Amino acid sequence: MNDQYYTREPASESRPVDCAFEYRGKRLSFRTDAGVFSRGELDTGTRLLLDALPEKLSGSILDMGCGWGAIGISVKKVWPETAVTMADVNLRALEWSRWNAAKNGAEVECVESDGFASLGGKQFDAVITNPPIRAGKQVIYRMFEDAEKALCPGGSLFLVIRKQQGAESCVKYLKTLFSSVEKLDRSGGFWVLEAKKA
Repeated sequence: MNDQYYTREPASESRPVDCAFEYRGKRLSFRTDAGVFSRGELDTGTRLLLDALPEKLSGSILDMGCGWGAIGISVKKVWPETAVTMADVNLRALEWSRWNAAKNGAEVECVESDGFASLGGKQFDAVITNPPIRAGKQVIYRMFEDAEKALCPGGSLFLVIRKQQGAESCVKYLKTLFSSVEKLDRSGGFWVLEAKKA
C-alpha cells in the first residue's frame, strides 16, 4: 500500500513544518508533518468546512480522521464548553494532534481508532470530518453509517467533499441514512454538507 495519510504508521521520513491560521477571532498555530494529510497548510476543504459550521456548537464533538488537529482544536478554542474527541488511525497524526492541542491550550481527547472501531460506542452531538476520499467509497460510506449510529438523536454529521469526487452520489447515500441532508456551502469545487439524525 502506498504511504497514504490513512496509513497507521507512515513510512515517509518525518519532516515537520509549522502553519498558522485564524478561526473566528482565534489565532491558532500548528505543527504538521509528512505522512499526515495537508502538510504545511490548512487545506481548502477543511477551511470551507470550518467556516460553514453553525454559530453555536455544544455538547460532545468528534473530529473523525483528525490529522494534525485543525478541526478539533479549532472547535475547542472557539467553543471551549464543548467536549472534543479527536480520532485517527495514523499514529503520527495523533502524535501531532496531541502536541498541537497542548501548544494551543486545547483540552481534547485523542484516540487511535480505525474509523469508529475504538470509540467504545460513545455518542456525540456532532461528528465533523474531511473524509479520506482516496481510501475509497466503501471506506467512507462505512464511516458515514457508523457516524449515524454514533450520533445522539438530533445530532449532525458535518463533512466536506469535492464535487468531482462524488459529492452528488454521496448526498444520495446520506439521504438513506439521515432524516435530512443540507448543503451548507458549494464553493471552490467543494460541497459542505450537514446530515441530521432524527
